[in-house]
Amino acid sequence: MPHVILTGFMATGKTEVGRRLARRLGRPFIDVDGLVEASAGRTVAGIFATEGEARFRELERAAVVEACRVPDAVVATGGGTMLDAENRRRLAAAGPIVCLAAPAEEILRRVGETAQRPLLANGRGANRLARIRALLVERAPVYALSTHTVDTAGLEVDQVVERVHTLVAGR
Repeated sequence: MPHVILTGFMATGKTEVGRRLARRLGRPFIDVDGLVEASAGRTVAGIFATEGEARFRELERAAVVEACRVPDAVVATGGGTMLDAENRRRLAAAGPIVCLAAPAEEILRRVGETAQRPLLANGRGANRLARIRALLVERAPVYALSTHTVDTAGLEVDQVVERVHTLVAGR
């Protein structure tokens, strides 16, 4: 069976949807950010703060390789994982990619003002919303390469799981 890959912007539900979908399918769940944190011995925010985004992306590429080695896994990527061409190629070869999406305002509501998100760390309020919008525009072309897209706005996690399951169950 192929992997099921979940991608999308931060706070769209990739990790929680992935956990529940994996449980439902009886498959292992792999969180790419979790693999990065385990290999580095610190949080994503800590890696960004001490070594920068370039080092984080290097660790992320290695984590994608590791995730793809786990047979039949449901894999939740980080929000920027798909920006890397090597990651896109490897993940697309592993199985269907489902992009979880939400409008910028919904994402801002979900991350809140005090969230520890490295790419939003220097913004508040309207500045944070503008940053989210800019990142969404920047990432839109790679998210559009996904096999499927599920808008998560206004949905409970189990509703998103059901929609993703319907999309990938026949594969």
